[in-house]
Amino acid sequence: MTKSPSTIGSLSQGIKIIDVVAQSDVPVKFTELQQKTGISKSNLYKYLNTLTQLDLLYRDRQGSYSLGYKLLEYGNAAMRNHDITSKLSPYFKEISNITQMSTSLSIWLNDCPVITNIWNTNYGINIGAQIGTKLPLLSAAGKVFAAYSKNEEVAQWIKLEQERIPNFSEEQFHKELQEIRSSHVAFAKEPLVNHVSSFGVPILNYKNEIIAAVAVIGFTENIPNDPKVEMIQKVIDICKEMSRIYGYHE
Repeated sequence: MTKSPSTIGSLSQGIKIIDVVAQSDVPVKFTELQQKTGISKSNLYKYLNTLTQLDLLYRDRQGSYSLGYKLLEYGNAAMRNHDITSKLSPYFKEISNITQMSTSLSIWLNDCPVITNIWNTNYGINIGAQIGTKLPLLSAAGKVFAAYSKNEEVAQWIKLEQERIPNFSEEQFHKELQEIRSSHVAFAKEPLVNHVSSFGVPILNYKNEIIAAVAVIGFTENIPNDPKVEMIQKVIDICKEMSRIYGYHE
Protein backbone atom coordinates (compact mmCIF):
# COMPACT_ATOMS: atom_id res chain seq x y z
CA MET A 1 0.00 0.00 0.00
CA THR A 2 1.43 3.36 -1.08
CA LYS A 3 2.08 5.77 1.77
CA SER A 4 1.11 9.40 1.46
CA PRO A 5 1.75 12.32 3.82
CA SER A 6 -1.96 13.16 3.57
CA THR A 7 -3.22 9.75 4.77
CA ILE A 8 -3.31 7.93 8.11
CA GLY A 9 -1.27 4.75 7.88
CA SER A 10 -2.94 2.92 10.76
CA LEU A 11 -6.39 3.54 9.29
CA SER A 12 -5.21 2.24 5.93
CA GLN A 13 -3.91 -0.90 7.63
CA GLY A 14 -7.25 -1.42 9.37
CA ILE A 15 -9.12 -1.11 6.07
CA LYS A 16 -6.62 -3.51 4.52
CA ILE A 17 -7.58 -6.13 7.11
CA ILE A 18 -11.29 -5.57 6.46
CA ASP A 19 -10.68 -5.94 2.72
CA VAL A 20 -9.01 -9.33 3.21
CA VAL A 21 -11.96 -10.54 5.31
CA ALA A 22 -14.52 -9.12 2.84
CA GLN A 23 -12.91 -10.91 -0.10
CA SER A 24 -13.12 -14.32 1.58
CA ASP A 25 -16.19 -16.57 1.31
CA VAL A 26 -15.42 -18.13 4.71
CA PRO A 27 -14.19 -16.75 8.07
CA VAL A 28 -10.48 -15.90 7.94
CA LYS A 29 -7.95 -17.25 10.44
CA PHE A 30 -5.34 -15.10 12.16
CA THR A 31 -2.44 -16.78 10.34
CA GLU A 32 -4.03 -16.13 6.96
CA LEU A 33 -4.67 -12.49 7.84
CA GLN A 34 -1.05 -12.06 8.84
CA GLN A 35 0.16 -13.71 5.66
CA LYS A 36 -2.03 -11.56 3.39
CA THR A 37 -1.54 -8.23 5.17
CA GLY A 38 2.11 -8.54 6.18
CA ILE A 39 1.33 -6.95 9.56
CA SER A 40 3.38 -8.16 12.55
CA LYS A 41 1.64 -10.48 15.05
CA SER A 42 1.63 -7.96 17.89
CA ASN A 43 0.20 -5.17 15.76
CA LEU A 44 -2.31 -7.46 14.04
CA TYR A 45 -3.69 -8.51 17.46
CA LYS A 46 -4.23 -4.84 18.31
CA TYR A 47 -5.94 -4.10 15.01
CA LEU A 48 -8.20 -7.13 15.30
CA ASN A 49 -9.15 -6.35 18.90
CA THR A 50 -10.01 -2.77 17.93
CA LEU A 51 -12.02 -3.76 14.84
CA THR A 52 -13.87 -6.42 16.83
CA GLN A 53 -14.71 -4.03 19.66
CA LEU A 54 -16.09 -1.59 17.10
CA ASP A 55 -18.22 -4.41 15.58
CA LEU A 56 -16.53 -3.96 12.24
CA LEU A 57 -15.31 -7.55 12.51
CA TYR A 58 -16.74 -10.59 14.29
CA ARG A 59 -14.56 -13.22 15.96
CA ASP A 60 -16.14 -16.68 16.21
CA ARG A 61 -15.38 -19.45 18.72
CA GLN A 62 -12.71 -20.90 16.47
CA GLY A 63 -10.89 -17.56 16.48
CA SER A 64 -11.65 -16.79 12.82
CA TYR A 65 -12.88 -13.43 11.59
CA SER A 66 -15.82 -12.35 9.43
CA LEU A 67 -17.45 -8.98 8.76
CA GLY A 68 -19.28 -7.45 11.74
CA TYR A 69 -22.85 -6.19 11.85
CA LYS A 70 -21.71 -2.55 11.83
CA LEU A 71 -20.58 -2.98 8.23
CA LEU A 72 -24.06 -4.27 7.39
CA GLU A 73 -25.47 -1.05 8.82
CA TYR A 74 -23.08 0.96 6.69
CA GLY A 75 -23.99 -1.11 3.64
CA ASN A 76 -27.70 -0.54 4.16
CA ALA A 77 -27.08 3.19 4.56
CA ALA A 78 -25.09 3.18 1.30
CA MET A 79 -27.97 1.42 -0.47
CA ARG A 80 -30.41 4.03 0.79
CA ASN A 81 -28.15 6.65 -0.79
CA HIS A 82 -27.77 4.67 -4.02
CA ASP A 83 -30.14 6.94 -5.94
CA ILE A 84 -28.12 7.43 -9.11
CA THR A 85 -30.10 10.40 -10.34
CA SER A 86 -29.84 12.64 -7.28
CA LYS A 87 -26.21 11.73 -6.59
CA LEU A 88 -24.99 12.27 -10.14
CA SER A 89 -27.30 14.99 -11.40
CA PRO A 90 -24.65 17.77 -11.28
CA TYR A 91 -22.38 15.69 -13.52
CA PHE A 92 -25.10 15.23 -16.14
CA LYS A 93 -25.76 18.95 -16.18
CA GLU A 94 -22.04 19.53 -16.70
CA ILE A 95 -22.05 17.12 -19.65
CA SER A 96 -24.99 18.95 -21.22
CA ASN A 97 -23.25 22.29 -20.73
CA ILE A 98 -20.01 21.03 -22.30
CA THR A 99 -21.67 19.40 -25.30
CA GLN A 100 -24.65 21.76 -25.70
CA MET A 101 -26.67 18.65 -26.54
CA SER A 102 -29.21 16.48 -24.79
CA THR A 103 -28.00 13.90 -22.25
CA SER A 104 -29.81 10.75 -21.18
CA LEU A 105 -29.27 8.24 -18.39
CA SER A 106 -30.21 4.60 -18.94
CA ILE A 107 -30.22 1.67 -16.54
CA TRP A 108 -30.92 -2.02 -17.01
CA LEU A 109 -34.53 -2.60 -16.05
CA ASN A 110 -36.08 -6.08 -16.16
CA ASP A 111 -34.93 -7.20 -19.61
CA CYS A 112 -33.39 -4.24 -21.47
CA PRO A 113 -31.82 -0.77 -21.07
CA VAL A 114 -34.41 1.89 -20.26
CA ILE A 115 -34.07 5.69 -20.23
CA THR A 116 -34.73 7.02 -16.73
CA ASN A 117 -33.70 10.67 -17.14
CA ILE A 118 -33.17 13.19 -19.92
CA TRP A 119 -31.44 16.55 -19.62
CA ASN A 120 -32.36 18.74 -22.62
CA THR A 121 -30.11 21.56 -23.72
CA ASN A 122 -31.60 21.84 -27.20
CA TYR A 123 -35.34 21.71 -26.59
CA GLY A 124 -36.09 21.98 -30.31
CA ILE A 125 -34.62 18.58 -31.14
CA ASN A 126 -36.70 15.40 -31.23
CA ILE A 127 -34.36 12.74 -29.89
CA GLY A 128 -36.85 9.97 -30.68
CA ALA A 129 -37.09 8.84 -27.08
CA GLN A 130 -38.47 9.82 -23.70
CA ILE A 131 -38.26 8.65 -20.11
CA GLY A 132 -39.30 5.01 -20.06
CA THR A 133 -38.17 4.27 -23.63
CA LYS A 134 -36.70 0.80 -24.07
CA LEU A 135 -33.50 1.11 -26.04
CA PRO A 136 -32.47 -1.15 -28.93
CA LEU A 137 -29.15 -2.95 -29.19
CA LEU A 138 -27.72 -0.58 -31.81
CA SER A 139 -28.40 2.59 -29.80
CA ALA A 140 -25.35 4.12 -28.11
CA ALA A 141 -26.55 3.08 -24.65
CA GLY A 142 -27.53 -0.36 -25.96
CA LYS A 143 -24.02 -0.91 -27.28
CA VAL A 144 -22.53 0.23 -23.97
CA PHE A 145 -24.59 -2.32 -22.05
CA ALA A 146 -23.69 -5.02 -24.57
CA ALA A 147 -19.99 -4.17 -24.19
CA TYR A 148 -19.80 -4.07 -20.41
CA SER A 149 -22.53 -6.37 -19.06
CA LYS A 150 -21.57 -9.92 -18.24
CA ASN A 151 -24.75 -11.61 -17.02
CA GLU A 152 -26.89 -14.14 -18.84
CA GLU A 153 -29.92 -11.85 -18.97
CA VAL A 154 -28.02 -9.34 -21.11
CA ALA A 155 -26.65 -12.10 -23.33
CA GLN A 156 -30.22 -13.28 -23.96
CA TRP A 157 -31.30 -9.72 -24.81
CA ILE A 158 -28.42 -9.37 -27.28
CA LYS A 159 -29.42 -12.63 -28.95
CA LEU A 160 -33.06 -11.57 -29.31
CA GLU A 161 -32.08 -8.15 -30.64
CA GLN A 162 -29.72 -9.65 -33.21
CA GLU A 163 -32.54 -11.74 -34.65
CA ARG A 164 -34.54 -8.57 -35.37
CA ILE A 165 -31.74 -6.80 -37.25
CA PRO A 166 -31.50 -7.51 -41.00
CA ASN A 167 -28.08 -8.65 -42.26
CA PHE A 168 -26.62 -8.48 -38.76
CA SER A 169 -22.91 -9.37 -38.64
CA GLU A 170 -22.09 -10.95 -35.29
CA GLU A 171 -18.36 -10.88 -36.04
CA GLN A 172 -18.41 -7.16 -36.84
CA PHE A 173 -20.52 -6.41 -33.78
CA HIS A 174 -18.14 -8.21 -31.40
CA LYS A 175 -15.27 -6.28 -32.94
CA GLU A 176 -17.15 -3.05 -32.26
CA LEU A 177 -17.74 -4.11 -28.64
CA GLN A 178 -14.00 -4.64 -28.19
CA GLU A 179 -13.37 -1.14 -29.52
CA ILE A 180 -15.96 0.26 -27.09
CA ARG A 181 -14.26 -1.41 -24.12
CA SER A 182 -10.91 -0.06 -25.30
CA SER A 183 -12.03 3.53 -25.95
CA HIS A 184 -14.82 3.76 -23.31
CA VAL A 185 -17.24 5.19 -25.86
CA ALA A 186 -19.91 3.82 -28.24
CA PHE A 187 -21.29 5.55 -31.34
CA ALA A 188 -24.73 5.17 -32.89
CA LYS A 189 -25.78 6.84 -36.14
CA GLU A 190 -29.48 7.68 -36.22
CA PRO A 191 -30.63 4.62 -34.20
CA LEU A 192 -34.11 5.96 -33.39
CA VAL A 193 -34.94 8.88 -35.70
CA ASN A 194 -33.43 10.38 -38.85
CA HIS A 195 -30.75 13.05 -38.48
CA VAL A 196 -30.25 12.37 -34.73
CA SER A 197 -27.21 10.39 -33.54
CA SER A 198 -25.48 9.80 -30.23
CA PHE A 199 -22.46 8.56 -28.36
CA GLY A 200 -22.57 6.63 -25.10
CA VAL A 201 -20.24 6.18 -22.13
CA PRO A 202 -20.56 3.71 -19.21
CA ILE A 203 -20.76 4.36 -15.47
CA LEU A 204 -18.98 1.44 -13.80
CA ASN A 205 -18.62 0.14 -10.24
CA TYR A 206 -15.74 -1.32 -8.24
CA LYS A 207 -16.12 -4.66 -10.02
CA ASN A 208 -15.87 -2.95 -13.41
CA GLU A 209 -19.55 -3.80 -13.90
CA ILE A 210 -21.91 -1.38 -15.58
CA ILE A 211 -24.32 0.60 -13.40
CA ALA A 212 -25.74 2.89 -16.07
CA ALA A 213 -25.07 4.36 -19.50
CA VAL A 214 -24.83 8.04 -20.35
CA ALA A 215 -25.73 9.07 -23.91
CA VAL A 216 -25.11 12.45 -25.54
CA ILE A 217 -27.69 13.03 -28.26
CA GLY A 218 -27.75 15.62 -31.03
CA PHE A 219 -28.03 16.25 -34.74
CA THR A 220 -25.87 13.80 -36.66
CA GLU A 221 -23.53 16.52 -37.99
CA ASN A 222 -22.80 17.63 -34.40
CA ILE A 223 -21.88 14.18 -33.04
CA PRO A 224 -18.14 13.42 -33.37
CA ASN A 225 -17.21 9.90 -34.43
CA ASP A 226 -13.64 9.91 -33.14
CA PRO A 227 -13.00 8.92 -29.49
CA LYS A 228 -10.00 11.27 -29.37
CA VAL A 229 -12.09 14.41 -29.92
CA GLU A 230 -11.72 16.74 -26.93
CA MET A 231 -15.45 16.91 -26.19
CA ILE A 232 -15.73 13.14 -26.03
CA GLN A 233 -12.65 12.85 -23.84
CA LYS A 234 -14.16 15.39 -21.43
CA VAL A 235 -17.38 13.35 -21.22
CA ILE A 236 -15.39 10.15 -20.65
CA ASP A 237 -13.45 11.85 -17.84
CA ILE A 238 -16.69 13.02 -16.19
CA CYS A 239 -18.18 9.53 -16.42
CA LYS A 240 -15.02 8.04 -14.91
CA GLU A 241 -15.36 10.54 -12.08
CA MET A 242 -18.94 9.36 -11.54
CA SER A 243 -17.75 5.75 -11.68
CA ARG A 244 -15.20 6.42 -8.93
CA ILE A 245 -18.11 7.25 -6.62
CA TYR A 246 -19.01 3.56 -6.95
CA GLY A 247 -15.46 2.35 -6.39
CA TYR A 248 -14.30 2.09 -10.00
CA HIS A 249 -10.55 2.29 -10.59
CA GLU A 250 -8.54 1.81 -13.75
